[in-house]
Amino acid sequence: MHRITLSLLLLCFLLPVFADEPFIMRFSHVNPADTPKGKAADRLKQLVEERSQGRIKMEVYAGAKLYKDIEEIEAIQLGNVEMLAPSLAKFGPLGLRDFEVFDLPFLFNDRDAAFKALDGQIGIKLFNKLKPKGVIGLAYWDNGFKSITANKIVRQPADLSGIAMRIQPSLVLAAQVEAWGGIPVPLPFGKVPEALRTGAVAATENVPSNLTAQKIDELQSHLTISEHGYLGYAVIINRDFWESLPADLRQIIEQSMKEVTEYERRESVTLNNAALDQLKRGGKMQIHQLNQEERSQWRKHLQTVHSKFPQLTKLIAK
Repeated sequence: MHRITLSLLLLCFLLPVFADEPFIMRFSHVNPADTPKGKAADRLKQLVEERSQGRIKMEVYAGAKLYKDIEEIEAIQLGNVEMLAPSLAKFGPLGLRDFEVFDLPFLFNDRDAAFKALDGQIGIKLFNKLKPKGVIGLAYWDNGFKSITANKIVRQPADLSGIAMRIQPSLVLAAQVEAWGGIPVPLPFGKVPEALRTGAVAATENVPSNLTAQKIDELQSHLTISEHGYLGYAVIINRDFWESLPADLRQIIEQSMKEVTEYERRESVTLNNAALDQLKRGGKMQIHQLNQEERSQWRKHLQTVHSKFPQLTKLIAK
């Protein structure tokens, strides 16, 4: 009898300890901490931990320290990581090529047009497709518009003929490079500098903040400000983890995510403008800004890419 009583007392003593164990939420991403995505992830950690009063502990792993591009989607499905923010070009492994609609060249004239699509029915529809895959979509983050780097001046699509260009793993992006006469080479973000050093690729497309983060100006001599393609991210969370959270904690994450998304989009503009200024001041790259006539020629040339993906153009037309 005494043993039973002691066991019950011990159990009662230990229960509060177990009850106080925080939910661990690991957020893995491939970008450096000083990029728009990296700064937003750190801001989210701060808000969520403060507002949950320690009931959620966020661990942020920047720069692919936890999982690389090709590993992270599988990792979140398996529950080995709770949160990611992959680019919209990376949902092919989930069988969701519809996300590649945002890779269509010259799809948006500006960020506001992109946000209208992402925050509207098409963005909601795409997030709904994630649920059966064991993932919940929480927000869309921004990194602006991509430009082209190479070791030669690029004024027209023909200038990329025969050149191996690094792309993200998207069928649309592959078709885009092929339309230029180039050779698409899908590579993880972290592999780009080495691929440029070895000559595995000779050109890239990316936004200024990513170019400066990887010091691409030390590896490429020319930058063409084409702004031909949009770069956005989907912030996603493991569905089982999400459903295991009490309702009040889910609400804290949702409200914090809303605020951080607004912050991230502002930071994207600020950091990309600053990065472009840095590239111009650095003097290591010759920079060419497409004029209106050149841009019109690029846009017309790349309409062939749109025609190859009628199922995607229908999505954006709705």
